[in-house]
Amino acid sequence: MSAQIIAREGTAELGVQLRRAGRRVSFANGCFDVLHLGHVRYLQAAKQQGDVLVVGINSDRSVSALKGPGRPLLPAEARAELVAALEPVDYVIIFEELTAEAMLSELRPDVHCKGPDYTTETVPERALTESLGIAVAIVGDPKDHSTRNLLAEIARRYRKE
Repeated sequence: MSAQIIAREGTAELGVQLRRAGRRVSFANGCFDVLHLGHVRYLQAAKQQGDVLVVGINSDRSVSALKGPGRPLLPAEARAELVAALEPVDYVIIFEELTAEAMLSELRPDVHCKGPDYTTETVPERALTESLGIAVAIVGDPKDHSTRNLLAEIARRYRKE
């Protein structure tokens, strides 16, 4: 079963429906520009934090602002479809903001999951999660995988030819 891709405007209603059904909701977010093993392990670990995993995908504009020129490589709709196809993922929502604060305010998940490149003190949405009573979980394997490194390796290999 493939995850559902939800319109951004449906975030609050999705949260209401899941809470009403008594589901424990975990939320993860990211750019997911070039899907790699670190992403998969992050989402697997995020799913273990709840009954339902909702994933926020940064829009093309926000990825460009966060990652710089030339990014993203894949448009948001393609990235959303790829992430939605992963087994742990239940729902995907594309969002425009640079942080997930608005998504968290609307969805009101039980747990906000961030990757191991963060600590509970460095999560950008820390103040908001504390004020809303949302737990923060640092999940996934060590930061041995990155899109930036993968792209650099591809470029290095193709320069040789």
